[in-house]
Formats: sequence, C-alpha cells, structure tokens
Amino acid sequence: MEKRSVRTLKLIAGRLCLDFSNTLGMHAGKMKPEFLRSYFDLAEWSNYAGIITEEEERALLRRAEKSPEQAEAVLQKALELRETIFRIFSSIAEDAVPSEKDLFLFNKKLSRMLRCSKLQITGSGIEWNIAGSKETLDWPLNAVIHSAFLLLTSDEWDKVKMCADERGCGWLFVDNSKNRSRRWCDMADCGNLAKQKRYHGRKHTREVFSDV
Repeated sequence: MEKRSVRTLKLIAGRLCLDFSNTLGMHAGKMKPEFLRSYFDLAEWSNYAGIITEEEERALLRRAEKSPEQAEAVLQKALELRETIFRIFSSIAEDAVPSEKDLFLFNKKLSRMLRCSKLQITGSGIEWNIAGSKETLDWPLNAVIHSAFLLLTSDEWDKVKMCADERGCGWLFVDNSKNRSRRWCDMADCGNLAKQKRYHGRKHTREVFSDV
C-alpha cells in the first residue's frame, strides 16, 4: 500500500499549531500512522501549510542533503514539539490543566523562538520577524511555536476540542461553531463514520425487534 503524503492531510484545525499536531494519524489511538517520516516530509508540510515558499523549501532540502545528521536531529526536535503541543492542547480539550512538565518544555522552545525574533523595517512599516536565521534547518518550527503561544494566550484556548471518534482519531481543532457543537475533526471523515455506525446500530436494533 502506498504511503500517504503530508499533502493528503486536511488542514481543518483552525490553527497552525493544531494542524501540526495532526500530522500523526489516530493520535489518541493505538495504531498511529506517521506523516513526518523524514526531514523532507517536514519541509514539504511546512510549504503545504503556508509557512515557507517552494523556493525556501528547496533551499532547506539542499541544506538537509549536505547535513543529513543535522536534518535528522531537527526532525526529532519537530516530533518532540508536536507531542508537547498535543499533550498541552489535548489536556485543555479534556478540561484538564496541562502538566507543568509540558509547559516547561514548551517554554524552553518559546524562549528560543523569542531569542531568534526581531523587529524589522519593511515596505509597509515595522514587523515582527519570528523566522530567525533562514540558514538553519529548524526555522519553520518558529511559526508553529508562535501559533501555539498565540492560541494559549488568546480567549479561544478553551474552544480547543479533540475529535470524538471512538477509534482514537485524536485530531485537535478550534470549535468556532455557534453553539460549540462541533464534535468531529471532519464531518466527511470521522463524522461520516460515526453517522454510518449509528445507522447500522439502529438498523440492527430494528431487525432484532422485528424478529421477536
């Protein structure tokens, strides 16, 4: 069976950091399909998610080819960041307080991002550049860290939910529905499966009682 690409993932979370968390399939289940299997996947996802341009992706991949060990180290750093983000926001989705350990880990990454950031003059005024040095292989991760920081300190942090799929989808999203009734990462996927399961359950019940 052909492995799915990061470009087959749906960006349905409403926030970059949560879409990054969703690069692991069935995140709350037992079987977890991995989409970030190499630095190539990380760079491709960064382009797909709008963090970097195609030209910047090509530049990163050229550097990664010259420094494969460094690229692998950055991939592992990215996976650690993803799991930290998942644990923090899945706790929030379950109305629990994130652990001090996870907040400590995230604060370390946030501090490094802030050290790389700077105000700079552009054609439209003064902007805050969070990218840091584009000579490094890990600079796209700054956008993910920044996204998580903004969500955690916003008035929408308590809108974070986890997909209600019983199999353990575990995908996270911001519920911006009017009455906060969204239950599924995507109605076309997990929502449709749940709908089919309910239908077959009702059908089975009717068949059982019709035989009585």
